[in-house]
Amino acid sequence: MSHPYLALTDADREAMLGTIGVSSVAELFRDIPAGVRFPGELALEPALSEHELAEHMAALAARNVDTTRELSFLGAGIYDHYVPAVVDAVLQRGELLTAYTPYQPEMSQGVLQAIFEYQTAICELTGMDVSNASGYDGTTVTADACFIAKHATGRTRIVVTEATNPQVRQVVKTYAPGFGLDVVEVPHRGGTTDPEELRAAAEDAAAVVFQQPNVFGCLEPAPELAAAANAAGALPVVHADPLSLGLLEAPGRYGAAIALGEGQAAGNFPSYGGPHYGFLAAREQFIRRMPGRIVGETVDAAGKRGYVLTLQTREQHIRREKATSNITTNQTLLALGGLVYLTWLGPQGLRELGETCLSLAAYAKQRLAERAGLDLVFADRPTFKEFAVRVGRNAREVVAAARERGVHPGYALGRDHEGMDDVLLVAITERRTPAEIDRLADVLAEVAG
Repeated sequence: MSHPYLALTDADREAMLGTIGVSSVAELFRDIPAGVRFPGELALEPALSEHELAEHMAALAARNVDTTRELSFLGAGIYDHYVPAVVDAVLQRGELLTAYTPYQPEMSQGVLQAIFEYQTAICELTGMDVSNASGYDGTTVTADACFIAKHATGRTRIVVTEATNPQVRQVVKTYAPGFGLDVVEVPHRGGTTDPEELRAAAEDAAAVVFQQPNVFGCLEPAPELAAAANAAGALPVVHADPLSLGLLEAPGRYGAAIALGEGQAAGNFPSYGGPHYGFLAAREQFIRRMPGRIVGETVDAAGKRGYVLTLQTREQHIRREKATSNITTNQTLLALGGLVYLTWLGPQGLRELGETCLSLAAYAKQRLAERAGLDLVFADRPTFKEFAVRVGRNAREVVAAARERGVHPGYALGRDHEGMDDVLLVAITERRTPAEIDRLADVLAEVAG
């Protein structure tokens, strides 16, 4: 009997077996000693029909709570921004959805051009010269940037600000021993990083990594931090929110050597934390040290414009242990979602989106103070779309109580930062309405201490 999910009949199988010269599937395993074969049947539940399996998967999915059923103000790196229908419409095209490594340019011009356009968009967004084809996420591209800095400077110390996302910091620390790096953290002072303190820590460092906006939602004095790193001979590495760059200055314009970050907010759904894509762009002088794929523009034998993978001697499949990274792949499909999204928005749309987030966050600060009596933790620091408030008792308990009322109020910063057990990080995107923000205020007025 043929398997219900594969378009193969018994006759198909017989033809395949006959072609390779065996009489049965069992004969394919004849060279495996009987002593290492499993003689019985696995203790699995009976197979389900397609209809039964669809219902089973639907029941499992219903156990998850998503942003269509729970009002979410959760951020801390992954955000509930609107993803327009055109993103999925493009990503579901077969030539993009099923495309694999474009090593053969004569067969892959569509995918290669899409990656090239993505790289162009990232360079325009960050003010940088070159971009790779994307990375796995915003954490691994940060670790890769530290490796670039080591080879570019000959130094082995990495300075990371404490106000950088804790997951980013942890991945950098995880990669550091393999890269031969030492990681030093600089504490925040009232929600942001002091440039003079950073300057002192950056002596003899390969790179200085800071986040803009930072993990508390506060805007760092980014030009001053970049200048402090450059003065110490360290490469300034900026971990940026791509959707903030419609309002905030591009990292390349205030002295950053490398700009990178988590791309999820631009064109990807939260998707239970992944998969998403990381973006990484740099000054042209670092192009031969960059990780991952890079697509370049050229001409074919007829003089027509074409696209190819370029500078491949950096990559693992050629240089092995001497490669710039042990990753020779990228997140093309998800990065393409970012390209479609940024194209859909355009420069003016990106600015308007940023202004909307900024205005709604200001409204939320006001309503949480007026209706819930909550105080800002860093009241004198400017923010973009996130801010921290004290909720009067353990923030994890407040989150649990609010979720019972259908609202996820934000991220409990005490999970990662000592002395912040009563602090909630609230994220406001353009999807939230004033009425929804009022509901958040009412719920927190009820459950906060």
